Amino acid sequence: MANVMSPIVAERIWALPLSGSAVKFLQYLVSRSDFGGTLPVRQKDMAAEYGVTPQAVSGLMAPLCDLNIVLRPRSEERTGNSYRLHPLAAKYESPEAMEAAFRAALARIQAGDLPNLKLPTYHQAPPNPTGRPKLQVA
Repeated sequence: MANVMSPIVAERIWALPLSGSAVKFLQYLVSRSDFGGTLPVRQKDMAAEYGVTPQAVSGLMAPLCDLNIVLRPRSEERTGNSYRLHPLAAKYESPEAMEAAFRAALARIQAGDLPNLKLPTYHQAPPNPTGRPKLQVA
């Protein structure tokens, strides 16, 4: 069985306004998620698995939620496992399953039923710096 990661996030992860620790936590979430983005683990269990406090998980999750990469249900809909990855940021069992999920997600976004990802719209990678790096020893 294949494991297909969304290219939308995978190709733009370098451009996200996230700390390195939040990017690393996103990679943990993707690896821990089910196909389609369901996170079958509670926040306290994430903390234990990841080796941080539940408060640290909240801090790592907040910027991902701000970008809609991680979705939190409205408070009246919350259950024990309340977080999920956005369908456009999830992993899938095959390219065909990802394509079908993306089509459904885009229709839900257009209908106002699903928030869109808040990702920077870079059309190409930023240029590499030219010349020698300016390194100083303190």
